[in-house]
Amino acid sequence: MLAGCAALGPLPEGQFAFGVLGDTPYSKAEVRKLDDLIGRINAQELAFVVHVGDIGTSASSQACSDAWLEARREQFAKIRHPFVLLPGDNEWSDCARHGLDRLQRLAAWRRLFCTDVAGLELERQPGACENVRWHSGGMAFIGLNVPGGSAPDLADVRMATTLEWVDESLALAEGRGAARIFVFMHADPRFERVGTGDAYARLRAVLSTHASWFDGRLVLVHGDTHVYRDDEPLPGLRRIQPWGSPFVGWLRGSIREQVLEVEAGR
Repeated sequence: MLAGCAALGPLPEGQFAFGVLGDTPYSKAEVRKLDDLIGRINAQELAFVVHVGDIGTSASSQACSDAWLEARREQFAKIRHPFVLLPGDNEWSDCARHGLDRLQRLAAWRRLFCTDVAGLELERQPGACENVRWHSGGMAFIGLNVPGGSAPDLADVRMATTLEWVDESLALAEGRGAARIFVFMHADPRFERVGTGDAYARLRAVLSTHASWFDGRLVLVHGDTHVYRDDEPLPGLRRIQPWGSPFVGWLRGSIREQVLEVEAGR
């Protein structure tokens, strides 16, 4: 369910809710808008907030600079809720376009953002600290480093490590009897594509298999393509995507009578 884009009203006391945004800010104007948005997010009672990646534009080397990343770290520190940031392609994998080593940029991102998150018992994958998981409200939440954009070759050790984290985290969620399992990442895995000829084919196959096992309890939340979606791209898999630049907004997910409701806020 998508309400009109407006300031969101309060939820009933004790109702579980969380926030999601992504693919912003891309400019100084969006930085100012994001500050205003953070103020409105802070007025909500949320278990946590997740940014699914891309915190700067790839049109220049902006998002590949330490100064820009450090400024975003300071800005996100204004969020009063537990906050989880995932890497997008603009912060590391696309930095090769600007003559920079993408793995060095990923290392810089890790130094700044692989930190403890107050209020969440966050577990990070050894050797790939940007892959995370946590449990809250009887549900499981998994964050992955899957860059979007130009879809670099993902059939390497890094992607294999990420898929191992997916399998392990989903098994843990099942063992704990999670009522619902959310997977967050940046990339739009291009569900409309058929076959195995692109970088996301392995990931789509994994999601398809798990969606059938979890029987409607699996939810994918991603960014990358800057359009709002709330649909079912695979049988048993609900997909939610927040907007991105030039629109600076957020989504509130809440659980009401076992139903996941998604509302748009500005």
